[in-house]
Amino acid sequence: MNKKHISNLDLFISRDINVPVAIIWKAWTTPEYLKKWWAPAPLTTPECEINLIPGGIFRTLMRSHDGNEYPTQGCFLEVIENKKIVFTDALLAEFRPSSTPFFTAIITFEELQEGTRYTAHVLHKDEIDRSKHEIMGFYQGWNICIDQLITTAKSLQG
Repeated sequence: MNKKHISNLDLFISRDINVPVAIIWKAWTTPEYLKKWWAPAPLTTPECEINLIPGGIFRTLMRSHDGNEYPTQGCFLEVIENKKIVFTDALLAEFRPSSTPFFTAIITFEELQEGTRYTAHVLHKDEIDRSKHEIMGFYQGWNICIDQLITTAKSLQG
């Protein structure tokens, strides 16, 4: 992963997962599996649309138990199978500018002897958005989602 970043604008999570890269990749890139782990429980993800190419749509809808909905839409910037996914909400499908950019995420999948090192490097345009994302519960929420990703991926191993 590119270590060049402006630390006061970035958030990071890195976890070693005892599941092979190809299975983590499948759980991340297949809508039916991504819906199982994308939103931190008790939220759900009833909708997901993925076109896994640069400029391809990445759209999800998260829903709370009381019915509130949190739609997000963006696009993929870079996709290297089993290695890296870069997506952003600063651009929509076909690289159309978004009216409400919030972050760009660089997700890397590093093959380890016994699994995968999963790293999320999340870039924000300013300290206000970075702080807002952290206060929203970035570390807790994204770690819950990684736990759910692990559960989903392990269910695919069998």
